Amino acid sequence: MMEQLESAGFVNQEDFSSSKEEIESKIQNYQGVVIRSRFKIDQTFLDKATNLQFIARVGAGLESIDCDYAESKNITLIAAPEGNRNAVGEHTLGMILSLFNNLNKADREIRSGQWNRESNRGHELDGKTVGIIGYGNMGKSFAKKLRGFEVDVLCYDIKENVGDENAKQVSFQEFQQKVDVVSLHVPWTPETNRMVNEAFIDGFKKPFWLMNTSRGKNIVTTDLVAALESGKILGAGLDVLEYEKSSFETLFQENDTPEAFQYLLGANNVILSPHVAGWTFESHKRLAQVIVDKIKLKYDL
Repeated sequence: MMEQLESAGFVNQEDFSSSKEEIESKIQNYQGVVIRSRFKIDQTFLDKATNLQFIARVGAGLESIDCDYAESKNITLIAAPEGNRNAVGEHTLGMILSLFNNLNKADREIRSGQWNRESNRGHELDGKTVGIIGYGNMGKSFAKKLRGFEVDVLCYDIKENVGDENAKQVSFQEFQQKVDVVSLHVPWTPETNRMVNEAFIDGFKKPFWLMNTSRGKNIVTTDLVAALESGKILGAGLDVLEYEKSSFETLFQENDTPEAFQYLLGANNVILSPHVAGWTFESHKRLAQVIVDKIKLKYDL
């Protein structure tokens, strides 16, 4: 990314260690900033960025930016969901297949000297109805991965007419009546914050599997655990957790391990990964390329 921006005429400087306050003291010198998620781009930051023309985040979500305030200052916001959508789709499918076939559990048991066949009898994805909440870049990528399976794929989205040949868009009521698997592909917003709670879960007609490769705070973990214990949720694949810090680089906000998380750690029907669904070697390069292309497009380069 740096090499391509330099070739396009940009002067680039890197700073991965200064505090937010230290960056704010010099941000007026820059016309653009490329970020990940180390700190919040809030009103204080934006008021000091008097010459800023764009903010580019090397990732999909923009929740670390006060988007409305930035746009009020005519700052262009750039994200790169196209860059890691394939990785997220593959990771989600991998988690489902591992969960359905007890692969993680069986692997642990064999390594400890156990050979348990009946207790590791799996489920087949064929014949199931898979439901996708959030049918943007990530949701569409996951649906495309399901084309090789004999499954019905439904999607629910707050935007109208986003369904395609890979997923039928339905009302949320129909969604809750029919699905066997729920996969979340939504951003973290005030509307999706703690969206998957007791009422949400109880609204589904059938017990279901839950996958989350979006944002951890979209699920109330204590309600998820209660549903796992009751059997309303048959299993969960979680790439993200409610307890992550906003930078995604560390897990707990506090020193104490929450009781609900302790349950997840010991549950055989739960698969966990450390926010890496979109974190492949290929997506690392692709994300950077998407950012470069969008910055160059802004300046007609």
